[in-house]
Amino acid sequence: MNNNKGLPAIDSHRDLQIWIIENLKMVPVPEKAYGNFFEKHCYIILHVPQSKKATQEASSDLHYWIGKEASTEAQGAASTFVQHLKEELGDRTVQHREVQGHESECFHSYFHPGVIYRKGGLASDVKHVETNMYNIQRLLHIKARKHVSATEVELSWNSFNKGDIFLLDLGMVMIQWNGSKTSISEKSRGLVLTCSIRDRERGGRAQIGIVDDGVEVTDPTHIMEAVLGCRVSSLHAAVPIKSINQLQKANVRLYHVYEKGKDLVIQELATRPLTQDLLQEEDCYILDQGGFKIYLWQGRMSNVEEKKAAFSRAVGYIQAKGYPTYTNVEVVDDGAESAAFKQLFRTWTRELGRKKRAGQSKSIQVKLDVGKLHSQPELAAQLRMVDDGSGKVEVWCIQDSRRQPVDSKHHGKLCSSNCYLVLYTYQKLGRIQYILYLWQGHQATAEETKALHSNAEELDHLYQGALVQEHVTMGSEPPHFLAIFQGQLVIFQGSTGHHVKGQPACVPRLFHVQGTDGYNTRTMEVPARASSLNSSEVFLSHSWCGCNGDQREMARTVVTIISGNDKETVLEGQEPPHFWEALGGRAPYPSSKRLPEEATSFQPRLFECSSQEGCLVLSEVVFFRQGDLDKYDIMLLDTWQEIFLWLGAAASERKDAVAWGQEYLRTHPAGRSPATPIVLVKQGHEPPTFTGWFSTWDPYMWSNNQSYEEVVKSGVSHLGTESAISGITAEINSFQLSQWPGESRAGPPDLPAIKDSQDISEMELGPRVGGRSASTSISNSNSNSSSSSVSLVDSGSLPPERLRYQAVEDLPQGVDPTRKEFYLSDADFQDIFGKSKKEFYGMAKWKQQQEKKKLGFF
Repeated sequence: MNNNKGLPAIDSHRDLQIWIIENLKMVPVPEKAYGNFFEKHCYIILHVPQSKKATQEASSDLHYWIGKEASTEAQGAASTFVQHLKEELGDRTVQHREVQGHESECFHSYFHPGVIYRKGGLASDVKHVETNMYNIQRLLHIKARKHVSATEVELSWNSFNKGDIFLLDLGMVMIQWNGSKTSISEKSRGLVLTCSIRDRERGGRAQIGIVDDGVEVTDPTHIMEAVLGCRVSSLHAAVPIKSINQLQKANVRLYHVYEKGKDLVIQELATRPLTQDLLQEEDCYILDQGGFKIYLWQGRMSNVEEKKAAFSRAVGYIQAKGYPTYTNVEVVDDGAESAAFKQLFRTWTRELGRKKRAGQSKSIQVKLDVGKLHSQPELAAQLRMVDDGSGKVEVWCIQDSRRQPVDSKHHGKLCSSNCYLVLYTYQKLGRIQYILYLWQGHQATAEETKALHSNAEELDHLYQGALVQEHVTMGSEPPHFLAIFQGQLVIFQGSTGHHVKGQPACVPRLFHVQGTDGYNTRTMEVPARASSLNSSEVFLSHSWCGCNGDQREMARTVVTIISGNDKETVLEGQEPPHFWEALGGRAPYPSSKRLPEEATSFQPRLFECSSQEGCLVLSEVVFFRQGDLDKYDIMLLDTWQEIFLWLGAAASERKDAVAWGQEYLRTHPAGRSPATPIVLVKQGHEPPTFTGWFSTWDPYMWSNNQSYEEVVKSGVSHLGTESAISGITAEINSFQLSQWPGESRAGPPDLPAIKDSQDISEMELGPRVGGRSASTSISNSNSNSSSSSVSLVDSGSLPPERLRYQAVEDLPQGVDPTRKEFYLSDADFQDIFGKSKKEFYGMAKWKQQQEKKKLGFF
């Protein structure tokens, strides 16, 4: 890096690097403090994809973050540093302007399990995160949406509301308070953040208590009242969530930005749907998405001064429009556009993407290797094929609101006035899996469509929820649906397809054959008139051909299904008179070759789905992974050719999933086809066409994870014995709480650390805090108090036989029964557990519990 510009060294092997602007300089933030942001500062965040696939396809992301109390000088320095970094990093870097509380989804996707906004500024001699810092008292307001954030607020009941989660952090005791209107998923996300703070800032030693508002009074409630006082008035109502719905996001406008003399001109060019050819490489453009996000696109041939002025132009546009100052800004370069930007256009192509996809389309024309599709889910996802279609097929036609089985000899004969259920059964690595296709004809009635869905649910119930359900619209069948009929799918107009052989010979019918092999061929009946023909296609009206040999060969296969006999083949230009008579006479028809569908260069995107005032609200997870799929969520994966809706095992509103997928397509800024297949996937039954879009997939992940309820039941809310609780409250009551310091990032600075019987011995071993050992911060005021007469036992002072497999009443006095293992010597602990105490307490709580149960210390 260029040190003359004050730029730091960049570690090319790290995917995420963060700097804080301190004294107008870039100072690196320690990795363990990532996700903590002080409100008086600005930060710079650089994300560089590290995987081979990401390195080839994705751009780097460079953000500058503005705290709500950051000075103008700090903001200017951050903006300048970002510009210099951009020059050093090159054109494949997307720039973002982020404002506290209104960050982009890309920004939030870096920080699991959430971001923490800390009051005030960071003094030069203070660390971002003090590990084993117990002398603290603060209240965090947690908004546990898909992207979790926590903000330090005033230590008072006035800060609470019924719709959010609040964390009372007392150093060695952390109490999560859940508002009465919070959902189970919000409680779970809040607890993940709480545990993360405990593990990162307290070395895993703090105890966590849970309080659910409106439920019976518990020990943690008494501790909260000791700190906050008794509640004398009702809490604030839940604060309405101000989310941008899909209708607002669909409102896109493109502006050409250029200078005319000394004036800056912003000229509106187009509205939804936008096309890529509107962007010229020598110019710059502003794309306004509903006023909530502003993109500035820079052509590769635009001049350097225009590129340097990108952020200032975007901010000027925001001011001119009267938009909020926190409006998100993203600056993208020609050839390095983000996935979100590309999907605002009807199509998006590039030479590399076009060549790649052309190769993919050819690969499906050769014999598929089922073993590769099963062992390489990424290939199955790209080809949209779980196998070669050779599995078991069952078909039902919906008639009189009920499903009627279709004889196997009529499989593949569908009628445009009907709806069908097609159940496909196959094996993957020895496990039976199912796909249920819900096929809807263009002329099917609303009643038939409703019956189709209800019958699908009945079938799913019979198969105990194991069916992957794919909604298919006539004419937009996915490749695998075509493959299971081996090139013999014929779609008839009306509802007479199953009896076509018995129809009078004098009734002319014309069929359009599309496809070149058994994996991609469909035949559809079209109006029997000459204008329906096309020189580049194959049609059957007792066989008329106007195209290549592969298509003609498939036509010969299909013709036996329609008429039962191999009819005369007629080439274009050699039609006999009776051919035209059957079509009502000659008429003009298209003769130009139909161009192949243009390949698109869209990346898959993952969203969490919810509803607000009847409108769909989506939260995107950028750089997604399997861990972003939560059992309480409904997630939408958009691969452009298909829409997957993943239903978590404990998700509510599951019945709305298909409607949400349809609304997503209907309101998409790019004007998506409503016939795009929608696939319902349930947790634990994911097909390779879904899992292949994730970088890694562990089919056993959820069986090893504890739910929120299991974590709570396993003891996360256990704060020790009754005497220990009394000791905690006595410590608090003995201290006169001071007023909340306006600029402090914690509570009263001299508050003694809150403890229970097990924590005292831990703290005596702890590191020095504030110039003295952690144990010296514990008040001795309760040493003679009857309310806390607990005899202390030092860590490492007891042999294994006095702790292992011992009942509570048989333990030595002063031993906390929930932490028996803590009183082992280091050597005994290593021998029994096979690891050090430090390693053990760095593990997840539930893993600790499992080992303790197995080894007799639970």
